[in-house]
Amino acid sequence: MKNPTTLIPLFLDSLVAERNAAPNTCAAYARDLKACEKFLAEKNIDWPVAGAEDIQRWLISGHVSARTQNRRLSSLRQFFRFLVLEKYRADDPTDTMIRPKLPRDLPHSLGERDVLALLKAAEHQAQTNAPVALRMLAMMELLYACGLRVSELVGLPLAAIQNNGTALRIKGKGGKERTLPLGQPAKEALAAYLAVRGHFLAVGPQAHGEASPYVFPAARRAQAARKPAHLSRQSFFLALKKLAPQAGLDPSRLSPHTLRHAFATHMLEHGADLRSVQHLLGHADLSSTQIYTHIANPRLAETLARHHPLAKPADLPKSANLPKT
Repeated sequence: MKNPTTLIPLFLDSLVAERNAAPNTCAAYARDLKACEKFLAEKNIDWPVAGAEDIQRWLISGHVSARTQNRRLSSLRQFFRFLVLEKYRADDPTDTMIRPKLPRDLPHSLGERDVLALLKAAEHQAQTNAPVALRMLAMMELLYACGLRVSELVGLPLAAIQNNGTALRIKGKGGKERTLPLGQPAKEALAAYLAVRGHFLAVGPQAHGEASPYVFPAARRAQAARKPAHLSRQSFFLALKKLAPQAGLDPSRLSPHTLRHAFATHMLEHGADLRSVQHLLGHADLSSTQIYTHIANPRLAETLARHHPLAKPADLPKSANLPKT
């Protein structure tokens, strides 16, 4: 029997080797599993003998939300399936455990005017030709043009740029690939940024920048100290928060996936079919895409009620009284 403390690293290695799991995915599993391991260790319980009641106590410990409990349970289910498959234990204690019910929150999406204001603010900054401003405009245009996840954007390899900068080949969750065409504004913003990309490459005898495989490499000082890295999600989000006031927007309304949500919602509002949007977003399950129809449909109904010649004021849906997004 393996030492119980080595089981988590073995599981994480299997995620990378067999599922091509992303570093962020592995880090999320590691946080949950190590927290549970610590909880069990305080009660002198090891992974091979932990029971459903032990796991349930940890799931609800700390008075956490139903969403956190669900995430914890998902991590543990994958882990215990690995332990059973590799014969580190005979049973899976999570098999009979029931997930807490979750309220299905709609993703927050900006309206088209707000997105346009953000892009205009980024474009105004880019007129200075400052490398940081050109990079921000390129990132904003790519997010809204393609509906990328922020992790896909910041980790975008140079090799993903296809057909002379007219398309991107994205490797998404689970290693699933999709090819996304670029509109003219995104193509132009990307080309302008690539012309100054060298500004962000490390310099000096220990530089790795020249060999950086990323479209958006990390700052010079970060690269010079270690292997090539890409811009972090946190750095992009901070830049987005700083841009918001210049677009007349409250920074608290923005999230790392604001433009991805806007992309999906606006595509549906303009008549794109659900399957096409699913492909563009890289969703494995159509139900993940369908949630955007709950945002788009009320807006479409409101537009119809306001502008159709036969519509009456009483026909306006309740959503017409909601705050504009």
